[in-house]
Amino acid sequence: MLAAVVTGFGGPEQVALAEVPAPRPEAGQLRVKVVAAGLNPVDGAVRAGVFGGGGQRLGLGWDVSGEVDGIGTGVTGWSVGDRVVGLHYGPVKPLGSHAQYVVLDATAVAPAPVGVDAVTAAGLPLAGLTAARAVDLLGLAPGSSVLVTGAAGVVGGLAVQLAARAGLAVTALAGAGDEEFVRSLGATGFVPRGEAPAGPVDGVLDAAVLGEEALRSVRDGGVYVGLIPHHAPAAERGVRVVEQEVAADGAHLARLVALVDAGELTLRVAETFPLGEVAKAHARLGTPGVRGRIILTV
Repeated sequence: MLAAVVTGFGGPEQVALAEVPAPRPEAGQLRVKVVAAGLNPVDGAVRAGVFGGGGQRLGLGWDVSGEVDGIGTGVTGWSVGDRVVGLHYGPVKPLGSHAQYVVLDATAVAPAPVGVDAVTAAGLPLAGLTAARAVDLLGLAPGSSVLVTGAAGVVGGLAVQLAARAGLAVTALAGAGDEEFVRSLGATGFVPRGEAPAGPVDGVLDAAVLGEEALRSVRDGGVYVGLIPHHAPAAERGVRVVEQEVAADGAHLARLVALVDAGELTLRVAETFPLGEVAKAHARLGTPGVRGRIILTV
C-alpha cells in the first residue's frame, strides 16, 4: 500500500509516498480502509523533527475516516464495511493514518457521523477530543466566564461550541475579521487579537498557546488550560494551571459524533488534497489564515 512518510526532517519536501506492506490487525484491533484523513499541525511538527526519531522512517497522520476492512481476534461489535472515525495516537510511529490502510485499537474508533460526509468527518477526532478534554479540565460551573484564545482555529472553534454548550459564558479571542464567525459558534464576548481582554475571567482555554499573556486574564484562584504538554506558564495567584494531552478514546469520540449528527457541533474543511499531493498539503498547512482542517483523500 501507499503511505506518507518522512525519512529526514525539514520542510514539506521531506514528505514522500512510500510503498509499504499493509498492516494487519492484531488482537483487539481493527484495520480501516482510509477514505480521508486530517492533516494537523502536529504532523508538521513531526516532519520538522520536534518529537525526534531521526534516522527512522516516520509515518504521518492521526485522524482517520473510513471503513472497517479487517477485524482482529477478540473484537466484537464491528463488522467489515462499517463506517468509522478514529484517532491514531502518537507522534513517533512507523505508519500513521496518511495511508491507504491503518490499524487502530478498537477502543480508539467510533461510528462515523451520518450527517456529514467522510471528508468532513476526518477533521473530528484529534481536534474534537482535544477541545472536549480541555473544556472538561476547566471544571467550571455553568455561568462561569471563560476566554478561548485562537477561537477561530479548528480546536478553538470546537472549544467555543463545547464551552457554550456546557453553559459557560464564552469570550472569544481571534482576528478582527472573525467576530461574526466566533459569535455564530456561541461566543457572547469578543476580543480582537492583540488587545487585552477586559476584566478577569474564571478560566482561560489557551488554544493559541499565548501562555503568560493569557494567564494574566484569569482571576485569582481561576484556571488556565493549555493544549500542548510542557508549554504551560508557571502557576501564580492561586490559578490552577493544567495541560491536556489527547487520548485515543472511542467512547468519548462517539459522544462528539452524536453532537455532530445533532447539529450541535460544526466541523470545517479548509481544503482537500489527494494523498499523492501530500507534500503540497504540508506546504498549505504552513501558510497563514487557514480556516478549517486540511484533509487528505485516499
